[in-house]
Amino acid sequence: MPHPPATPPTVPPAPSVPRVPSVPSGPAAGPTAPGRPVRPQTSPPAGPPSPRTPPYGIPTAPTVQTPPHGVPLPPHPGGTPPYGVPLPPPGAPTGTAPGHPRPPAPPRTQAAAAAHDLLFCVAAPALAASGVDGQLRGQGLQGFYRSGIRTLARMELRLGGIEPMPLQGALTSAAEARFVGSIRVPGDPDPDPALTVERLRHADGTETVTVRNAGGRPARLPLEITFGTDLGLLGDIAAGQRSADLPSQVQSAGLRWAGHGRSATVSARPTPHAVLAGAGVLRWDLEVQPGARWSVDLQVELESVPPGGRPPTGRGQGVPLPWSEPEVRCDDARAQRLVPASLDALGALLLADADRPTDLYAASGAPWRFGLTAADALWAARWTLPLGTRLAAGTLRALARRQHTGRPAGSGSASSGSPAASAAEGLIPGPMRHGGPELPPTCSATEATLLFVTVLAEAWRWGLPRHEVIELLPAMERALAALRASVAEGPDGPEGFVVDLGRPPEERSSRTAVARCEVQAQAYRAALHGAELLAAFARPGAAEWLSWAAALRERFRERFWIDDVAGGRPAAALLGGGRAAPAVASSFAHLLDVGLSREGDLHEGLLDREQTRLLAQRLTAPELDCSWGLRTLGAKSPRFNPLGHRSGAVRVHETALAVAGLADAGFEREAGLLLEGALGAAEHFGGRLPEMYAGEQRVTGCPPVPHPAACRPAALSAAAGVHLVVSMAGIRPDVPGGRVVVRPASSTPLGELQLTGLRVAGEPFSARVSRIGVAVVEEASPQLQLGAG
Repeated sequence: MPHPPATPPTVPPAPSVPRVPSVPSGPAAGPTAPGRPVRPQTSPPAGPPSPRTPPYGIPTAPTVQTPPHGVPLPPHPGGTPPYGVPLPPPGAPTGTAPGHPRPPAPPRTQAAAAAHDLLFCVAAPALAASGVDGQLRGQGLQGFYRSGIRTLARMELRLGGIEPMPLQGALTSAAEARFVGSIRVPGDPDPDPALTVERLRHADGTETVTVRNAGGRPARLPLEITFGTDLGLLGDIAAGQRSADLPSQVQSAGLRWAGHGRSATVSARPTPHAVLAGAGVLRWDLEVQPGARWSVDLQVELESVPPGGRPPTGRGQGVPLPWSEPEVRCDDARAQRLVPASLDALGALLLADADRPTDLYAASGAPWRFGLTAADALWAARWTLPLGTRLAAGTLRALARRQHTGRPAGSGSASSGSPAASAAEGLIPGPMRHGGPELPPTCSATEATLLFVTVLAEAWRWGLPRHEVIELLPAMERALAALRASVAEGPDGPEGFVVDLGRPPEERSSRTAVARCEVQAQAYRAALHGAELLAAFARPGAAEWLSWAAALRERFRERFWIDDVAGGRPAAALLGGGRAAPAVASSFAHLLDVGLSREGDLHEGLLDREQTRLLAQRLTAPELDCSWGLRTLGAKSPRFNPLGHRSGAVRVHETALAVAGLADAGFEREAGLLLEGALGAAEHFGGRLPEMYAGEQRVTGCPPVPHPAACRPAALSAAAGVHLVVSMAGIRPDVPGGRVVVRPASSTPLGELQLTGLRVAGEPFSARVSRIGVAVVEEASPQLQLGAG
């Protein structure tokens, strides 16, 4: 999702977009009879393409990407995935550490493309976007895309010169959509439309158009489909840039476009009766008898792309999903719909790693971040662990190959010796992210590196095979080393606390870093999980990490707590000089995410019991809880913005963290309140939660307000939908210890809950929770000892 600057620029009205005129119907169009040679028509040459400018008009050097509304990303000489957040190859330099001044507002450009009112079909790395009428008009983000290139911008259908009246447009799955329209031919004596047009679209570039005649007389009229494309890059299109359509050429049973070093084709079966290349029109002269139908299959393909880097591929046909397909039955029908819809959305985002195609991971989200973002992929892998460990294993291996080892790309030496390389060693690369209105930007490499340790440890508890864990232990140890190097000493940050990882020496000496509360929670959990793995696999250092975590817990309780009239709350961060940032934010939810431990237990958190109770009250107060979920910034803040992605919008994954954490801590009433809000929002979004939505206070009868630039589907929100439901069963495995415990919420906010088709230790697992909170394990591996809370 694009990250907005502190002060969004004023955007002037978008200039008009040159359009290729549609071909008129009737005799003047000059149809060609079947079998007659088609004479290609030529269009005037398109003008020169507009200069390459990253999204939202922020000019940068050619090797620097800037996401829309975002903080400039670091150079990535090793190539980038389709528009989104790039990850460099192993050893490439990481980004600038956080703490830099906010970037200047981007210069004015055309109106940026909005996504909230479009219907997206997604099958990574392909997607299709249109309005609910199904027409592709080349406006905004509309079109078919593959690997970040718009293969087709326009596909406008007319029957007898008339556009079908839209009746319905909806997703049938994350990758497919169905559009239905009707045609009432002028002069037809019957007031009911006799002709319907159905369009079945798949994200991979296929579409079937079917014309049905339910009238009492034959329908004789031409079907014309007008095509066009600019072969533009998704990043440029997202910035509001729209080049003129390229001239089309006749090719076989369709059209071809070439320009900017790439080319695309559209083909049709049956072969059109006429191809008007100059106008980009395919035409069929139809005669549909009463009660009959006629169909045409269209295929849009990206024919060639510029050399330099392998584009990502999708899961591929015949490759199974990296999780089981569970069945959810419960008294709350919204939860039953949420889990399959969330998994369908997450499945549409799966990408195969170019270095090892059997390793799958989740792209961050469509359309803005259609590539690998380490932190988002790790969250998705972690929250699908109850369905199997395959996604976690693939994600961990893909990121381990990209982890910085202190060597520049292509170097065979053990260390480059440079301070920057030393600072980056052990990091899982990630982009810069906006820190909200009260904190500086942060590098997501910090979250990814710490989360890597947790996902490995918890995947091991869920049953990741021992040999696969051993393969990943060196990467885990490097991540712990990066954590050790990030602890602030003296003037470079609040002493003894963890600041953003990877800060180079010059950054430490010139600028005091910020210690965020969520980073302390992630570092504390990583230290405990790392200690468990080191001890279990006879590696040195376990005792030192346990001691360090205990010391961090004591420091946190003493220095991060702010007393106030309401009893107190955590500080959002410690700033220079140890000054507490008093913002009330949804990032507090990370303090409740304590992590899975041995024998079905959870780790002790950074907060004590009374502080956790006060935090539970704070999270469910109207300042943060808008009754649709947690606002990212409290409504009492003078900088609150219900559409600000770090200043007031609801980010679904933090609400899911709070729900599960509160339930685990015994604050079930508060967990139920937040769960009800999230399920209510999911119902309004058709069970497909977007990355975020507006933090407007809930009003009876009004749905949540969508965010105009939210990714949907998004890996974080899709996986969070699964976590919201499955976490209520309280399943806590310890496969290495031969045990699994089920400790559900006794208040049963979902009513009776039955989960079948889960996976623990690689074997099927099923559990049922009664309406009074009694858990029964109905299916499990015979090697596991069962326990209940």
